[in-house]
Amino acid sequence: MAVIPADEKSVGPDSPSVRLPQIATGVLIAVCASKLLLHLLTSVRRYGYFRDELYYLDLARHLDWGYVDCAPLVAVYAKVALLMGGSLAALRIIPAIAGVALIVITTLLAREFGGQRYAQLLAGISILLSPAYLVMDSLMTMNAFEPLYWMACALVLARILRTGNSRLWLWFGFFAGLGLENKHSTLSFGFAVVVALLLTQYRREFAKPWIWIGGALALALFLPNIIWQIRHHFPTIEDLENVRRSGKNVILGPVAFIKEQILVMGPILLIVWVPGLIWLLRKRTWRVLGLTFVVFFVLMEISHGKDYYLFPIYPILFAGGALAAEEWLTNTALWTRVAVTAAIVIFSLPLVPISTWMLSPEHLLAYQNAIGIKPAKQEVHHESLLIQPVADQFGWPELVREVAGIFDSLSPAERSVTGIWAGNYGEAGAIDEFGPQYGLPRAWSRHQNLWYWGPPPQVYKNLIVIEWDQKDVEDNCSSYQAFDHYQRFGMGEENTPIYLCRGVKFDIQKIWWHSHHWN
Repeated sequence: MAVIPADEKSVGPDSPSVRLPQIATGVLIAVCASKLLLHLLTSVRRYGYFRDELYYLDLARHLDWGYVDCAPLVAVYAKVALLMGGSLAALRIIPAIAGVALIVITTLLAREFGGQRYAQLLAGISILLSPAYLVMDSLMTMNAFEPLYWMACALVLARILRTGNSRLWLWFGFFAGLGLENKHSTLSFGFAVVVALLLTQYRREFAKPWIWIGGALALALFLPNIIWQIRHHFPTIEDLENVRRSGKNVILGPVAFIKEQILVMGPILLIVWVPGLIWLLRKRTWRVLGLTFVVFFVLMEISHGKDYYLFPIYPILFAGGALAAEEWLTNTALWTRVAVTAAIVIFSLPLVPISTWMLSPEHLLAYQNAIGIKPAKQEVHHESLLIQPVADQFGWPELVREVAGIFDSLSPAERSVTGIWAGNYGEAGAIDEFGPQYGLPRAWSRHQNLWYWGPPPQVYKNLIVIEWDQKDVEDNCSSYQAFDHYQRFGMGEENTPIYLCRGVKFDIQKIWWHSHHWN
């Protein structure tokens, strides 16, 4: 990104200062170090691999320019983890670093708005303590990186608004293109930016070539995934339509949706991001950024988006709220600013134990019940004692160990004609991750992108099937044995028997290409 000299004057009539403030280096290092240390101490001590992490490790073993339900970059992150040994620690350090980078960008955004030391501190602390980012940065998913790309775009946009340097749209296009290769929802963020520009005096940017060149750059970076989608007949669109038609996701009404946003962002941080939105909308220079949030929020509510779809855009409001607080508290005594900061920290701390993996599941359940806070379910059919991001980290090694016990009970001749059939990508990913230590063959599944990796090269006479109901077993097996599987803290749908299906009545090769399970 082009470096603007410290003495360059702002062209924005509402800019808070004629010079960019100094970066509060000590503050930034302290907040970033706290973030990294918190994740290092909590991310791998208590729990195990998250269901989606197991899937992404499978994707990393099959690198491609696209996948049924995600853009390609998440597989690259997982590949980096595999190159570092593939351990849980190697996997979890990657999103933790992304979270640290988000603090840096949000702090720089507050500085771009004219924020001095206190504003930069408040912006960084807001990201550090928000439950939403604590959860996202504790798991290796694309969601940990989404706000990073969006806020890089926001920082570039703020620089354009402050300096009038339209050439910076090239950098916006670069980060937007990476964002699209990380998660397709960046399209919605880009739409919100375009609408916000059109609603303000900055619509004049569309009369200049640079915004179009930046858009072309984003498209060029996104093109490999578009080509993959075309060659595979747009599976992602089919997947999204299946989700919509099946009613898989929980739909919250407007009031419940807003209530959930307040909870997951951290109730005390409401005093930062709401004033931040008001501050941005009142400032003529920065109104585009405030309107971007409003447009995106309305879009997500109308389309019944999940609550976490909004998480990547909140740092804009935290940066704006930090400026609002600094302006209001400028002429107050030092102890006032200290008291405000201390209150935010103190009232945020009770949510840290349920936003990180620092407690044992028993203590987490007790603590969750004691404070009476449990985020709303994301999907209709998911049932668990603990919130889904936690519950989906339990039961995978035990599942594989049980499958290995069934497999080892067979004679060598039977093992050679016995395959493993998984109902979803988490089970398949667990077999592929932990199975080699037990000498298990790879798992086969028609769920999501695993369908493209089949069918198996041989016709199996027997199958060890995971997450089949008894009727399916009775209809498709000449005989069967059921083996109980139960994990108290895991997801309810996983607590079904594992079946040894003998005398499979169907030809896997023949049925494989006639059906897939995308949802």
